[in-house]
Amino acid sequence: MNVITPSVSIIQEYLRKWDSLENYVLQESSLKKLFTKTYPANNNMDDVLIKVCSLNDFYSTNIYSPFFVAKHIVTLNIDDRLKRNDLEIVNEIAKVKMNGKKEINFYSFATKYCSHHKPEIYPIYDSYVEKLLMYLKKRDKFFQFTKGDLKIYSQYNRILLEFQKFYGLEAYNLKDIDRYLWQAGKDYFPKKYN
Repeated sequence: MNVITPSVSIIQEYLRKWDSLENYVLQESSLKKLFTKTYPANNNMDDVLIKVCSLNDFYSTNIYSPFFVAKHIVTLNIDDRLKRNDLEIVNEIAKVKMNGKKEINFYSFATKYCSHHKPEIYPIYDSYVEKLLMYLKKRDKFFQFTKGDLKIYSQYNRILLEFQKFYGLEAYNLKDIDRYLWQAGKDYFPKKYN
């Protein structure tokens, strides 16, 4: 496999590609309006439920009971912590007891939920990003971390900052890096469906 080394020109190319994807651009602008203008707070069950359902639908996050996830978010009282850019809130949102029973870790969903409130502070994690980061870590040794570190959000954030620094991408914010990693991960490590 020949993964092109991340650089300013490669990031620029992927950001232009992102801007040409009408469905993703409109989906993101709809979610931005929903999360930052229509329902910016997270203390009302109706408001949080519609945000959880929208994210679940747009991103296919496989949350089969959005009610329990929304209820969990409301009980966490996250608004002040989001304002303070508290990275720990992601892992707390992720761990949801479904129907008061089994705890499920909706980590990728939690990163998306926080990211849609503050995209430049909370980058999104998903399997494509993970595969690309693990590959580049092994090949380029840009930072020392384990696969498990990617699921501890404060560590994940630090890994992305080290990635940004190692490849000289400081001109780009974490949302830009996020968009590059997702698209490049999807290009280089496509899911195989049988």
